[in-house]
Amino acid sequence: MVKIITYKSQSVPVFCAAEKSHNYQRLNNKLNELEFDFAFRKKWKSIKSVEMVRNVAILQYNDGTKLYLEVS
Repeated sequence: MVKIITYKSQSVPVFCAAEKSHNYQRLNNKLNELEFDFAFRKKWKSIKSVEMVRNVAILQYNDGTKLYLEVS
């Protein structure tokens, strides 16, 4: 299942399992916690997509590198 998340005026597709929609809500909560982390906000601008695997968000950059973010 694909959902779209908007953070700081940038929309990014989030790929997650249909039965694990509560992880999508956890990702929203984690992004709200990181609202004042300026290093993360700078990195967010180059995010291409997000994949949710259990309680970990895999943020994929435009250049192919990945950042693993625990959302529990």
